[in-house]
Amino acid sequence: MKNLYNKILSKETKLAIIGLGYVGMPLAVAFSKKVDTIGFDVSEEKIRTYQQGKDPTKEVGDAAIQNCTVDFTCDSTRLKEANFLIVAVPTPIASDKWPDLACVTSASRLIGQNLTKGSIVVYESTVYPGVTEDICIPILEKESGLKCGVDFKVGYSPERINPGDKVHRLENIVKIVSGMDAESLEEIAKVYELVVEAGVHRTDSIKVAEAAKVVENSQRDVNIAFMNELAMVFDRMGINTLDVVSAMNTKWNALGFYPGLVGGHCIGVDPHYFIYEAEKLGYHSQLILSGRRINEKMSSFVGEATIKQLILANKTVKQAKVAILGLTFKENCPDIRNSKVVDLIEYLRSYGVSPMVVDPNAPAEEVKNEFGTDLVTLDDLQDMDCIIFAVAHDEFKKIDMAKLESMFGNYRNNEKVIIDVRSNLNKAELERQGYRYWQL
Repeated sequence: MKNLYNKILSKETKLAIIGLGYVGMPLAVAFSKKVDTIGFDVSEEKIRTYQQGKDPTKEVGDAAIQNCTVDFTCDSTRLKEANFLIVAVPTPIASDKWPDLACVTSASRLIGQNLTKGSIVVYESTVYPGVTEDICIPILEKESGLKCGVDFKVGYSPERINPGDKVHRLENIVKIVSGMDAESLEEIAKVYELVVEAGVHRTDSIKVAEAAKVVENSQRDVNIAFMNELAMVFDRMGINTLDVVSAMNTKWNALGFYPGLVGGHCIGVDPHYFIYEAEKLGYHSQLILSGRRINEKMSSFVGEATIKQLILANKTVKQAKVAILGLTFKENCPDIRNSKVVDLIEYLRSYGVSPMVVDPNAPAEEVKNEFGTDLVTLDDLQDMDCIIFAVAHDEFKKIDMAKLESMFGNYRNNEKVIIDVRSNLNKAELERQGYRYWQL
């Protein structure tokens, strides 16, 4: 394994990315600028999309896909051509909130079946401490017949891609790297330094790197939960949360967190990996679990506020025409995984409300297949009783008063309900116009 870095640079061997989603695809494109890169995914449809030069994730754009040299394939035997393999497959949670390692174990089996001597396998998928060494290595050994530490080595480098973020990119986010020994650590670090301009942070062990990933997102989850709890209490007090936060943030050590719906594949998932492993070791999480519970119920809190505002506006709830703007888990990205807007839709449906949903970023076919919801456009919104601004897409920020007015029915402004989840609208102007306005 020593000098594998030089072999990759000289193109004596290849680098392979397993899993071409929001994490794997940008990695593959970046590495292809430096070394021979195989991009593997089990989805034939996804591979065809990339081969056609299209980027459904919008992470790097169609032009980058069209101009890159990634060898896209769904033929797992092609992995034999690579000696540096990076696993970037999803690690979601199951319905019981426990970790679902099906994708990472399946990827390990595929790699093991095609693993050659002298290789290094690096996992990027979010896992709890111990998964790489206790679960993945045995699978690799069983499927390959090779011995870890002798015939191949393993490392872990947690992904830090922030979907939809055009500022914090793969290249300028410090990369945590780890290896099973000093030799593999240095080889892994040098390979990642090819594409990560911000540099790498070497950790003492694989478990430390695994823990760092779940902790950094659990930290954000807990802080947002604190703001969400404040928002629920301030709502009862009749105090505007944003006004309080704006005042608080004038202090130098304020953390800058805001209330909101916490979904997605990282913050809404990673804490459960930490909680799971803690429970296995006999420790019942208190703070992290409490924070997760608070964030999980925010969709119903927003739904309850919506129903209340409809009643106060003299609307018959079951007959109310409600529109939700935004379905993805965050702004300006097409990722609908673990979107808490879906929970909001279900809450409203439980009251007989069938909301119309607008999201120009979400994949319409996937939304239909996953949630049974047909997306509409802003122009389809007419005679609305209530509009919920759920996700702060740039397209929604551009909506002016005239456009907003055109989407409502022909009745008094105090009977027009606006729910501003992300607090991005002009509160003063809307209230001056007499709209019934509520913000989280």
